Amino acid sequence: MLKAFPFVSNSYRPITATLLSLSHTTSKLETHLVTCEYPAICFSLSFTHQVLFPRENRHLCLEDTLCVLVCCRRKIATFAVLEGGFVGGCSGVVAFCDAMPEKVVISPQWALWSIPMLHWRVGLLTALVMVGMVVVWSIDGCTVKNIIQAWRYQQDYLAVKSHTPNLTFVSPYSPVNFTVYGKKPLLVKGHASWVSSELEPNLTSNLIARWSARGGEPCKDSKAVEIAIPGLDGGEVIELSAGDVHEFGFQALDDSGKPLCVGGDYFETDLSGDSWKSRPLVKDFSNGSYLISLQVHPDFDGVYNLTIILLYRHFEGLKFTPWRFSYDQMLRSVAIRFYKSSVRLPELQGCKASDFDRDVWIGRWTRHGKNDDCTIGNDGRYRCLAPDFPCQAPWCDGSLGILESNGWVYSTHCSFKLYSAESAWNCLKNRWIFFWGDSNHVDTIRNLLNFVLDLPEIPSVPRRFDMNFSNPRDPSQTVRITSIFNGHWNETQNYLGLDSLKDEGFQDLLKKYFSEDTIPDTVVMNSGLHDGVHWHNIRAFSVGADYAASFWGDVMKTVKQRGLAWPRVFYRNTIATGGYARSLAFNPNKMEVFNGVLLEKLKQAGVVSGVIDNFDMTFPWHFDNRCNDGVHYGRAPAKMKWRDGQIGHQYFVDLMLAHVLLNALCAR
Repeated sequence: MLKAFPFVSNSYRPITATLLSLSHTTSKLETHLVTCEYPAICFSLSFTHQVLFPRENRHLCLEDTLCVLVCCRRKIATFAVLEGGFVGGCSGVVAFCDAMPEKVVISPQWALWSIPMLHWRVGLLTALVMVGMVVVWSIDGCTVKNIIQAWRYQQDYLAVKSHTPNLTFVSPYSPVNFTVYGKKPLLVKGHASWVSSELEPNLTSNLIARWSARGGEPCKDSKAVEIAIPGLDGGEVIELSAGDVHEFGFQALDDSGKPLCVGGDYFETDLSGDSWKSRPLVKDFSNGSYLISLQVHPDFDGVYNLTIILLYRHFEGLKFTPWRFSYDQMLRSVAIRFYKSSVRLPELQGCKASDFDRDVWIGRWTRHGKNDDCTIGNDGRYRCLAPDFPCQAPWCDGSLGILESNGWVYSTHCSFKLYSAESAWNCLKNRWIFFWGDSNHVDTIRNLLNFVLDLPEIPSVPRRFDMNFSNPRDPSQTVRITSIFNGHWNETQNYLGLDSLKDEGFQDLLKKYFSEDTIPDTVVMNSGLHDGVHWHNIRAFSVGADYAASFWGDVMKTVKQRGLAWPRVFYRNTIATGGYARSLAFNPNKMEVFNGVLLEKLKQAGVVSGVIDNFDMTFPWHFDNRCNDGVHYGRAPAKMKWRDGQIGHQYFVDLMLAHVLLNALCAR
């Protein structure tokens, strides 16, 4: 068992706790002194061994964990967990804690546990728990399964077998005139067009079918540990023509070097140069072979580095406890020189309303200016370039300096306008924008107000609010912004995600905003990181996504029946979690698939009219925590120690999202 005796601590100071655990080898109580640092206090003891992570809120609620204690923002909670399944609501504490300047208030009851006379009670309680565990384990397995299936969407809680491939698929790979696993390089001829992708038809059903497919053969039951890329494995600098799309087939190999014949491996890819960062597209052919597409615009010729990381093997990224299966091995780091060629790619055009109809974005970050002497300001901001530093056509339109990115800007199949305060207010005046999603919405709204709408006096916005904001230069221009947090129906809690819609009060709250004489003209929604924690497998999430799509479909039908104009609804993809969070319950593998599943359901219900692919925008910056705290890309600037140990952090990725949102809201 586990008990903790925290000492009272002032805000922003480390908190020391004494942990008592029962050793399963010596059957004696052991004492552990742990210091948990701001901004969160989270630690756990494994069922068989100690796993303490005082600085990073991960590895909580393992499937084989006996007890977990989490202290977070004045909240102290213990959860008992049995091997292979849950007894208490431990799923409600995985992930992260908001950094709030609050004091930890300790009940006097905790002090009693420090009395040695009472330590014998821990042993008695431990014995009772162990007896209870034996009783639970003796229950007939079918009975347990039936009970659990009857609880919450008939999920398979005791035999979770979740997995996912990359978002983009093609039909099963058929033999062609080359051998992927061989010495002959596969270099498909170049194409004078931008690389593109789309959401796979019947994504959810196909995904579940691949997930539930049985093995039975060595090539299906083995796990990938290496890859073979004939066209890139020569050991020398590869030379490719800029502008063309270069496609290389590669094969997943097991620990004995034999090719696998099943897919589902999740590869993180990165193509980076001095002025270019992108995520090369990977296609999974579901038979152990894959295809990676490389492309750089002719204006950005030079030497690049291609990185391929195997984060999860064979659909393990969607498991309820994915940190136990994270492989996270860099398999390739290849130097590639893209040389200037005569290829002419179609010039990017400014984004129009129809450009947001595209379900999957394949974008890139390009750099058009740089100040090597730029330092952080006392307010935590990086004003590296002058505010009027111009964008370079066709990559963006407006002043690049206002992005505070030291020259970086994002573009995809179209390029974006960077809005001045005047142009933003002219677009938003008399508008009503409705947000429904996770806390990343909160950050983006605050950044929109502070950086773009010239309202720096608003230091934060709550998870749930409905407010009118006025242009400080022209009070006649106002915009109404409503934001409803969907991580939980109770705005102070977390980790329900789409399941929060099962609360009738929460449903009524949402319906109320669409029952007034006037309704929001635009809705921006996402599923959120909380779904990654809450749902035990992809099948369960698909049921929750069906329910959410049905709910919003009914809301919009009611609007139409009242003779009102149907609001434009954008699905804003959930972020790619960064750094340490890449192995957590809301890892990029899981979030990418959850994005696709919910988007498919919303489109089938006729709800969504546009997509903002924030996953693609954040992915090139998700490998570390320079631009994120793991789960947010838009935390307010501050000249203080960041998660990666440096002073300050980069916030321009979320600020770019604010401008992309304005493009979606204002495009014609």
